[in-house]
Amino acid sequence: MDTCLNLGHIHEAIARAVPDRECLVFRDRRLTWSEVTDRTRRLASVLRAHGLGCHTERGRLRNWESGQDHVALYLYNGNEYLEGMLGAYKARTAAFNVNYRYVEEELLYLLTNSDARAVVFHASFAGTLAHLRARLPKVRLWLQVADESDTDLLPGALDYEEALAAARPDPPPALCPDDLYILYTGGTTGMPKGVLWRQEDIYRAALSGLQPKSSVEEIVTRAKDAPLRALPAPPFMHGAAHWAAFSFWNSGGTVVVQSQPRHLDANDLWTTVEREKVNVMTIVGDAFGRPLLDQLGERSYDLSSLQMLTSGGAILTAALKREFLERLPELRILDALGSSESGAQASQVTVPGGRTSTGDFAFASGNLVLSEDLSSVLPAGSPEQGWLAREGSIPLGYYADPEKTARTFPEIGSRRYAVPGDRARIEADGTLRLLGRDSVTINTGGEKVFAEEVEHALKHHTAVYDAVVVGTPHPRFGQQVTAIVRLREGASVTVDELRGAAGEHVAAFKLPRSVLFVDEIVRSPSGKADYRWAKATAERVLAGSAQGSAPS
Repeated sequence: MDTCLNLGHIHEAIARAVPDRECLVFRDRRLTWSEVTDRTRRLASVLRAHGLGCHTERGRLRNWESGQDHVALYLYNGNEYLEGMLGAYKARTAAFNVNYRYVEEELLYLLTNSDARAVVFHASFAGTLAHLRARLPKVRLWLQVADESDTDLLPGALDYEEALAAARPDPPPALCPDDLYILYTGGTTGMPKGVLWRQEDIYRAALSGLQPKSSVEEIVTRAKDAPLRALPAPPFMHGAAHWAAFSFWNSGGTVVVQSQPRHLDANDLWTTVEREKVNVMTIVGDAFGRPLLDQLGERSYDLSSLQMLTSGGAILTAALKREFLERLPELRILDALGSSESGAQASQVTVPGGRTSTGDFAFASGNLVLSEDLSSVLPAGSPEQGWLAREGSIPLGYYADPEKTARTFPEIGSRRYAVPGDRARIEADGTLRLLGRDSVTINTGGEKVFAEEVEHALKHHTAVYDAVVVGTPHPRFGQQVTAIVRLREGASVTVDELRGAAGEHVAAFKLPRSVLFVDEIVRSPSGKADYRWAKATAERVLAGSAQGSAPS
């Protein structure tokens, strides 16, 4: 039995079983499984030709160490991003994600912290890299992907397509389930950190599709069934998007990429679903859901193929779920809860005619809630708020950071856990109640308020398009709850009306003392709130005004 649950190895095995099935569709490119295999083998050959690969096997390393060379993917969505991941794995190197919105200082930190040896980048970023490359002496290979910018080749770089055409599509060497998958996380509340996973563990925790299989033979058998066509809409640099892509690939499916991936274009997304007969689309919470719903009000599309909408990385609020089901009554909605440090932890499925809620989930296997002091597992019905955790298939640690590794992946007794920082409790019926991320918890007068909980409460008001909540200084309570709100176009509402609507869902001490109205809320391309921006904005505005007021 073949139990090598390495992502490159799995993809090769499925390709042998369904070589002529469409694997990846992007614009005018319709790549079969055999064609993606050929291209990723060639990319692996390019990496190996530059001396990149695995130099120290996992058994000789500590959890925060890597024995493989690291390949940065500084790319927008497209076939090259997913090829970059697979090609790196087939060379026994480790690909990692680069946030393409980073300014030069942040980018330099990331490429230095990661010890990047190769960078695969879109031509649009050549100018930025030209300023930094002298300070990145460890990078041996620069691979430039042509794009609409028509930017000249960075001196010393190789053209991606020319390099692949010149390389041999040799089968990969023996691949190992211990080889690394790396996901850089952070940046909204702290500096980015590289999470190190064994590939077998990330497969079991997040990339297995319908459910993990214990052998490659079982994976291939499932892959031969009727495939699903999936469109992961967020940037692939975000875990939720490439997790979705690999989950469907590992089930033998077809991954479709929208034609305009550089920004959220709701018409392009719905047009792609209609044209490619997409069965499943992945989004990130309300930041994607609201524009998509608004677009459905502008024109009609044939969305009869769409069976499921999945949301990961941020919560899709109950109000938007109801609106989706009103417009697409055959749709099912899956909320997936997880993190870079834990994989998929819980889920919630909403069906037409069923109950819609926000923050209630069914546990996935291996997940639990630990007590405040991390000394015990909380039973169902416990009144205590604890830490959402996972055991079993969890990361090794953070790259080059033993201290953060010990804090986030503690050993308790004979067991090791992933504790990413989400607060939660377990209801009497075993349902997980997610409270919020501890890093954005507001302590006001000794009471803890979870920012996400207040954001969800504010969004129940129909005038609210988007909202982010932060803690700002208060002379008496230490911190106060402050909301930054964007209203829907043409809508108006008073602060008291917003508080009244939110007060139907959260206690009075959680209601915002200040409400600041803005024209735009800054979020990452993946849809996650930028709490550093929100806090700086709120403190700046409040320094000159004691209270926000509704626009006239």
